[in-house]
Amino acid sequence: MSHITLVRHGQANTQARDEISYDRLSSLGHLQAQWLGGYLKDTRAHHPRVYAGSLNRHLETAASMGLADPQIDPRFNEIEYFTLARLFEEQHGVAVPVGREEFAAHLPRVFQAWRAGEITNPPESFADFEARVTEALSEIAQGDGPAIVVTSGALISMVMRQAMELELDAMARLALAIMNTSMHRLFPIGDRLSPVLFNAVPHLEHPDRHHAQTHM
Repeated sequence: MSHITLVRHGQANTQARDEISYDRLSSLGHLQAQWLGGYLKDTRAHHPRVYAGSLNRHLETAASMGLADPQIDPRFNEIEYFTLARLFEEQHGVAVPVGREEFAAHLPRVFQAWRAGEITNPPESFADFEARVTEALSEIAQGDGPAIVVTSGALISMVMRQAMELELDAMARLALAIMNTSMHRLFPIGDRLSPVLFNAVPHLEHPDRHHAQTHM
């Protein structure tokens, strides 16, 4: 098996309240990605295989990082959280959050209802989301050479859930903690991929860049 580095996309449109509006990087998001690309170049990171989800924010992040011609795989796309939140509100009367603190309390409730099948007609089931992540990571792990994947926060939290056998509430807390353009690495230990890096932002550690350590 080969090791895999997952990268969350750069900061997107923080004012968005729907999937389409959210799916583009802010100017800071592009800058975060450029800094990450510079860090990988300076440290001579070697990733002969490059993948990205098919969302605009994934492709914009890869381009700003300087990753040429990523293999596009929609299995690395984010969940449709805005859609799930709207359905949760319509079906259960739970308002869509507008602030970060409200969002932090809202996300675990959405995850729980989604997995339990209490949200009718979701874009995909929780089981299908889990299955596509498992399938995509397994395929990449069987390839030759280190791989880098540009994706999204909830998907990374699902990868960590599977690797560490986490309960759903822990997965939700991880999703909330994941920073924009953070790196997360899985390394083959025995016959499984194990996390050896989580939420790393070395390209944002200089004091002049602390303002760019964003979660949303």
